[in-house]
Amino acid sequence: MAKLILLRHFLSQWNKENKFSGWTDVPLSTEGMAAAPAQTAKLSLAPDVVFTSPLSRNKTTTWLVLDQLGKQSVFLRPGEEPADRADVPVYVTETLNERSYGLLEGVNKDEAKRDYGEEQLHLWRRSWDVAPPEGESLEDVYQRIVPFFQDYVEPRLKVGQNVMMVGSHNSLRALVKYVEKISNEDIAQYEIPFGGIIIYDLDEDLAVAKKEVK
Repeated sequence: MAKLILLRHFLSQWNKENKFSGWTDVPLSTEGMAAAPAQTAKLSLAPDVVFTSPLSRNKTTTWLVLDQLGKQSVFLRPGEEPADRADVPVYVTETLNERSYGLLEGVNKDEAKRDYGEEQLHLWRRSWDVAPPEGESLEDVYQRIVPFFQDYVEPRLKVGQNVMMVGSHNSLRALVKYVEKISNEDIAQYEIPFGGIIIYDLDEDLAVAKKEVK
């Protein structure tokens, strides 16, 4: 039975400053980097393969976790193979980027609430198909990430590989929606904390047999 591990990146500097990050490449905060040992300890096994995005908060989280697990990581593009089989291949793809927040990127969330109103801001952040100005909705993220998951991740799961995907909040929420078949309405309430881990045991049809949240 294959395992699918979803890991949200650790606290970034803009997360600490309560700003919308989106596609902006923001590094992890000092506190985020310090969280790696405790969060990694919650994993009972090392993945066979990892997928992440080119955003440094995701790549650094990936490197920190694999280092804590005593594994050498090698970053590749999808379709490439590592030269050393002792390495854990980490495939980097923009499809795992956070949603674009458009004009909200870099804006403090409290200031955005003041400028746009709490109701409008909640609609942009949590609705299924309403995007912030010049940004992406969760549906947009779902439409870019699910085909990639079907093409590159599902074949590995079907042959029994344990796959870890390290991403941002909305890229992972889109994956959770697909894997768990959550409705458009119910996904609005789904939250994953910084460094949060979801582990799925998947049967041969890739249906969820067991779920753990750490």
